[in-house]
Amino acid sequence: MQLDFLKRNSIKISRCVMLIALCAFVFTSCKSKTHAHEESDVYYTCSMDPQVVEQKPGKCPICKMELTVVKKSNGEKRDELQLSDQQMQLGNIQTDTIRTGTIGDRLVLTASLNFDQMKTSSVSSRVMGRIEKLYFKNMGDYVSKGAALYAIYSEDLNNAKQEYLLSLEQKKTFATETVIDFEQLLQSAKNKLLLWGLTEAQINELAKIKKSTSLTTFFSTASGYITAMEIREGDYVMEGGTIVKLADLSTLWAEAQVYTSQLSTIDLNGTATVQLPDMEGKELKGRIEFVNPEINPDTRINLIRVSIPNIGNQLKPGMPAYVVLKSTQRTTLTLPIDAVIRDGKGATVWIRTGAQSFKSKMVQVGLESNDQIEIKSGLTAGDVVVVRGAYLLHSEYVFKKGADPMAGHNH
Repeated sequence: MQLDFLKRNSIKISRCVMLIALCAFVFTSCKSKTHAHEESDVYYTCSMDPQVVEQKPGKCPICKMELTVVKKSNGEKRDELQLSDQQMQLGNIQTDTIRTGTIGDRLVLTASLNFDQMKTSSVSSRVMGRIEKLYFKNMGDYVSKGAALYAIYSEDLNNAKQEYLLSLEQKKTFATETVIDFEQLLQSAKNKLLLWGLTEAQINELAKIKKSTSLTTFFSTASGYITAMEIREGDYVMEGGTIVKLADLSTLWAEAQVYTSQLSTIDLNGTATVQLPDMEGKELKGRIEFVNPEINPDTRINLIRVSIPNIGNQLKPGMPAYVVLKSTQRTTLTLPIDAVIRDGKGATVWIRTGAQSFKSKMVQVGLESNDQIEIKSGLTAGDVVVVRGAYLLHSEYVFKKGADPMAGHNH
C-alpha cells in the first residue's frame, strides 16, 4: 500500500514537472516573440544619408557617421511624414501658429527695365543689292534721323538712275520737236527713284552732275540706339531686308511679374512707383501701361508694364527695379512667404500633426506684402505651420514615400 502511494506521488510529480517545463517554454517563446517584435519596430539610419537602413547599430557605410536609432511608427499615416529629433535639428525645422494679421496697403514687385516697344523701329532696304559700306557698325551706337546709314550697289537702282538721266536728256533735246510729253516721262522716272528711297536732294544732285555713281547712300528714317545689326559689309540684302533695329530710350518699361490672385487688389489706373536699387534708391513715378491678358498656366503669373521717363538716358534696359503699387489693406490669416510651396499645381504648406509628424495641406493664397502672404482658405487660426524648412520636408517626403505630397490633393 505504501508502494502504491509512492507510485501515485511520483506520477503527480512528473506531471507537475512537465507542466512547469511547458509553461517555461511558452513564457520563453512569448518573450522571444516580444523581443523580436520590439526589434522589428526599431531600425538604424544615417541622418546625412537617409537611404541607409540597417537592423543593428554601427557606422554609415557612406559617410562613416554613427547610425541613429529610429523607432517605426505603426500609427504613421500614409500622407504624413515622421522625423527623428536629429533630423529636425539638422533640417532646422521651425513651426509657428497661424494667426490673423494685417496685410496690404503696399505691394512690392520685382521688375526689370526693358525697351519701350512703342518706340522701336527697323530700317530696311527698299532695293536688292550688296552692302558696300556701313556707317554704323557697333551695337549701342546712336543713329540720328537723316544720318548716312549704308551704301549699296544695286543693278536695279543704277538702271533707274540711268532712266532718269535719259529722260532729262530727251526732254532737253526733243521737247519742242515731238508731241511726246517728256515732262510726264521725267516725273515717272523721278517717282521711281523716290519710291526706292532716294531723297529729293540726291535726285537734284544727280540731275546737276548728270552722271550716275555705282554706289548709292541711304539715310536713316528714324533715330535711336542700335539694338540689332542684321547685315554686314559685303552681304547681299533682299528688297525689304532689315539693316538695323533702333530703339528710342527716352522712355522705358519697368516689367514686373504679379500673381493672378494679386491682380484684384491692384488699382490698374493708379500711379506706380519704380525704385532703382542700382542708382542709390532713385524713385520714378509712372503709370501702368499694359497688363498681359494671357496668364501663364504653369506659373499663374501675369505681366504688367509701367512706363517711366528716362531723363538724360541714365537708365539702361536690363537694370533691376522694384515696382511699388498701392493695394487695399485688410485683416486676414497670414504666413511668411517661405512657408508656402508653390508650383504649377497650386500652393501647399506643411502643418504639424504630432510631436514629430507633419502633413502637407493645400491652401489658396492671396495678397503678398513684404515677407508675408495671405492665406485665403485651407487653414484655420491656431494651426501649427512649418515656417522654416518646408522645402526640406517636401524633398524628404518625395524621397521616403516616392510620391509628390500634392498628388493626393484636390486641385
